[in-house]
Amino acid sequence: MRRPSVTLPLRAYRVGLWVGEPALSGLLAWRAQRGKEDPLRLPERRGLPGRARPVGPLVWMHGASVGEALSLIGLVEGMIARGFSVLVTTGTRAAADLIGARLPVGAVHQYMPLDAPRWMARFLDHWQPNLAVVAESEIWPNMILALDEREIPLILVNGRMSERSFRGWERCPRTAKALLSRIAICLSQTQDDAARFAQLGAPRVSISGNLKFDASVPPADPQQLAYLGSMVAARPIWIAASTHAGEDSTIAYAHALLKERFPQLLTLIAPRHPSRGAEVVECAAALGLRTARRSAGGRPHPSVDVYVADTIGELGLFYRLAPLGFLGGSLVSRGGQNPIEPVRLGTAVLHGPHVENFGMVYQALDRAGGAVAVQDGVELAAVAGELLGNQARLATMAQAGQRALQPFEGAVARTLAVLDPFVAQMKLQRLDRGGRVRPLARA
Repeated sequence: MRRPSVTLPLRAYRVGLWVGEPALSGLLAWRAQRGKEDPLRLPERRGLPGRARPVGPLVWMHGASVGEALSLIGLVEGMIARGFSVLVTTGTRAAADLIGARLPVGAVHQYMPLDAPRWMARFLDHWQPNLAVVAESEIWPNMILALDEREIPLILVNGRMSERSFRGWERCPRTAKALLSRIAICLSQTQDDAARFAQLGAPRVSISGNLKFDASVPPADPQQLAYLGSMVAARPIWIAASTHAGEDSTIAYAHALLKERFPQLLTLIAPRHPSRGAEVVECAAALGLRTARRSAGGRPHPSVDVYVADTIGELGLFYRLAPLGFLGGSLVSRGGQNPIEPVRLGTAVLHGPHVENFGMVYQALDRAGGAVAVQDGVELAAVAGELLGNQARLATMAQAGQRALQPFEGAVARTLAVLDPFVAQMKLQRLDRGGRVRPLARA
């Protein structure tokens, strides 16, 4: 099938990033100084490999941040079980720190290079993937064009296209079609996502569901779980997870209201970005609450009101400690955070009105009684107080939430079924002298 020609805006984008390489290098150095990039692995962001390519056929999977990367684990395991090596790339340091510890044998991690043409070409020349699998909404023009030029099929999995993003792409329809038409298959989370991708020019669109429903629950260090569990066992406890700026003061205010009824209450606050730990402490201290920061070695001793969990990869630990959780990004206009992990770990969920990022999930949870929406700090305190004072209702709510998620499961199996024809074609190809496989034919 003939692809639409590359549009003038895409040409300008390509030239701009080619000429702008020095500026991009400066940006990476600036981010490294602020801890947002790993300075030891900074060359990977310029397409320079950090390790040798595995021999034989290779599937490249990319998930930009923590949620997207972890959602790919089931597909990674599926490809390894089918006899292929897997390269997993991420774009954030937090995702790299988490995914590196969870990848099975047969998979390697690298940072995704920035979308500069020369850096992307350098990356692809070394890794020579035979199939590219990208999660959610990572539509990087130079990546897509480079894969197309090399005749490497690109599959979008767990595809998500918000109404806002759709309106943005709709203003440049020829450019959108030029890019999306180069995606071999677009597997969307929902009917709405599929309709938006199709309307923008993706030629082969289907619905596979959300991979995050099939992801393993986040782990917890058993020693830390036993240690902290014994420390807080006699206290009522709840968590505000993945909070954003503007929410922490509301959580602290809710704690102050709840403390009148529950003098020994412990509130855990896990900011979405751990670097905001000091900011969270300031919000709590402004109300006279005593705090401790996990990143500074603090512990939730009996005198601590608010324990700030400003570390990476430990939400599984804190969800196991707290029977009730508020999910952040929902009292401010950030679209809400993923409720799947806490629900699967038996935590009853509260959330604000802004949950469009996971609208279908929250609707199902609210409808089943596994989650409750609140509008502000006063209502949050009232609902949290009612639940913390009624352990039976908390348990019933947690069970209802787990049942509500069951109909959404199975996305990994559906996605692997779509990948299997590509797998079969790879198995038919002959290895070249270097142990690599020739790229698959164009769709």
